[in-house]
Amino acid sequence: MSAVIVAIDGPSGSGKSSVSKGVASRLRYEYLDTGAMYRALTWWALDKHLSPDQVADRLDECAIMSGTDPEAPFVTVNAIDVSEAIRTPEVTAAVSAYSAVPQVRTMLVEMQREAAANAGSGLVAEGRDLGTVVFPDATLKVYLTADVEARAQRRAAENAQRGQDADVADTHESLAARDAADSGRAVSPLQVADDAVQVDATFMTLPEVIDHVTALVQERV
Repeated sequence: MSAVIVAIDGPSGSGKSSVSKGVASRLRYEYLDTGAMYRALTWWALDKHLSPDQVADRLDECAIMSGTDPEAPFVTVNAIDVSEAIRTPEVTAAVSAYSAVPQVRTMLVEMQREAAANAGSGLVAEGRDLGTVVFPDATLKVYLTADVEARAQRRAAENAQRGQDADVADTHESLAARDAADSGRAVSPLQVADDAVQVDATFMTLPEVIDHVTALVQERV
């Protein structure tokens, strides 16, 4: 029997990570943060001083591993744990540009599908093109969103916990720019899959969203 695949897509700051980890823990499924994989590659490229135009020919030098335990997720690049390093403002500002490189997406999509093939009873994956590109036959596709102001407040709170810029107005501007870049790229843009269940979390608490998505999974399974 193949694993249950739950694909959760949505824009930055919508709560995908917290919801995905919560659902995976609740159902005892594995968890995959595909955004962290793109961030890891971006961190590596910046560390090597490679522009987006230069990474395609050097991808064989970048070995990414993503942990799938929702209670202790991690990501490494060439055996270096970069779980915290990939959350810096520098990586955040650059990740859309590197993510738009077709060869980058091809490499990471292959890794994501391999993770699903090796999953146990189920996998909850979060990203931006999972329901439309990576897992078109997923058991459940969820498009999680929220008002950009609510997303900005949540992301600013996360940044404050990391000791980073927590200005809501700046965060709002950054999220709007990221939304435009991710939705407008030529390869695998951020969009709602035709058969996705749209969940607006603007006025929902995190436990409420986890409960709702978990119930959706149980209905399908």
